[in-house]
Amino acid sequence: MNIQKEDRAVPDQTASDSTVRRPSGSDRAPVSVDAGLLSPVWAGTDALRTLGDEAWVAAMLETEVALARAQASLGVIPADLAGAIAEGAARARIDVVELAAEARGAANPVVVLVRELTAAVAAVDPAAAGYVHLGSTSQDILDSAAMLLGARVLADIRQNLSRVAAALAKLADEHRATPMAARTLAQHAVPTTFGLKAAGWLDSVLDTVERVDRTAALLPAQLGGAAGTMAAYQEYAVATPADRPGHGIELAARFAAELGLREPSAPWHSLRVPLNDLGWVLSSVTGTLGKFALDVQGMSRTEVGEVAEPAAAGRGVSSAMPQKRNPVLATLIMAAARQLPAQAMILAQSMVAEDERAPGAWHAEWQPLREALRLASGAAYTAVELAEGLEVFPERMRENLALTGGSIVSERLNVALAPLLGKAEAKKLLAECARRSASGAGSFTEVMEARADLVAKLPAGVTVQDLLAPEGYLGAAEQLVDRVLRRHQENHA
Repeated sequence: MNIQKEDRAVPDQTASDSTVRRPSGSDRAPVSVDAGLLSPVWAGTDALRTLGDEAWVAAMLETEVALARAQASLGVIPADLAGAIAEGAARARIDVVELAAEARGAANPVVVLVRELTAAVAAVDPAAAGYVHLGSTSQDILDSAAMLLGARVLADIRQNLSRVAAALAKLADEHRATPMAARTLAQHAVPTTFGLKAAGWLDSVLDTVERVDRTAALLPAQLGGAAGTMAAYQEYAVATPADRPGHGIELAARFAAELGLREPSAPWHSLRVPLNDLGWVLSSVTGTLGKFALDVQGMSRTEVGEVAEPAAAGRGVSSAMPQKRNPVLATLIMAAARQLPAQAMILAQSMVAEDERAPGAWHAEWQPLREALRLASGAAYTAVELAEGLEVFPERMRENLALTGGSIVSERLNVALAPLLGKAEAKKLLAECARRSASGAGSFTEVMEARADLVAKLPAGVTVQDLLAPEGYLGAAEQLVDRVLRRHQENHA
């Protein structure tokens, strides 16, 4: 297949000078093929190449060839003519700009693509041209191509998520006992460990990997003909070796196998669960990675300084402030996480589709699906670099733990004092001590130590400082880290 922009073949979309002018005689303005200028989350990544217009055309041609091969395997098409269709698809010169413009005539690109493919096949073997797109309909081709691309992108995402998981597992293991302040509602809460925080990110990534795997396994081929009855496919089989009552179903199985997709029980032209599944799992990918990225953003604030993104030449620079090192990797992931649910929502809304073929609902899916695939792919690609290169500063975590003078462990003191004073009274007393400390009466530890009446009630040999040491109030943090790490090891053994 030779896909054109203007009069030249373009093997991929990684070049930045992709401005395309229409052939002479057209009064239309120059056209610029989308290279991701306004979507840096996927610009320059594999998503640019695997999900560009050329990739969609290639997937549709691959689907047409798969149909011909499936029909040839059953005897509907002579094997040599199916080979000619494959050769014609490989030789076809498709101008994606013209294809896009002409697609308006049929409200989808398949009609024009079939015309161009038929001409290319005729140049190889005129007898084969009549077998192109035999019995098929536009939606069979475009839906199957979409599932084909979806499966490939999910495989790439899964691979990148596995790398993210491995990096997070390493962080969780190395920092299982590194104390830091847990924050709830933007305030210091109780001590935790950075290892447990990383284990939480890891557990969510593992959840998402499972969902990606399940979704990928469920992506179906589409083969139904004009209204899902497969009548034309069966009619073309009449008087051929494939002329038998179950031909349509047998053809669907061969077609799905050719594409490596699941064989559905029935055509799903207006039954759009597969698209909704894709939108949902892609949203889960960016949401999971977005949580990780958002935490990194917060922890890398100047006044927090507990982590930093990996440094690289030109990364994080500001056009105005030379001192800045912005968390751009996390920013790109967050941009994807904030956009993707809106794209997935369109896919969900399109499930409400009229009759056997929907006017508008099907058409509304294509661009949101592509953007959702691009955003999730770009986010997973970016998350690998962020997770593998994340810098961690335990000393800064320790400094932040000390900001409240020990009150971050007041919950533990409340537990110790509750049997002596009553739970409510102990909490009231500790809240008052925290207010006094905040007003300048000394650190929380000092304020508590000044209460000789309380100190005297503590068990022998136990001091206020002992009770307020962050390391002594980490609960089951290390055991929880171990549980998540075991899960990761079991999934990646």
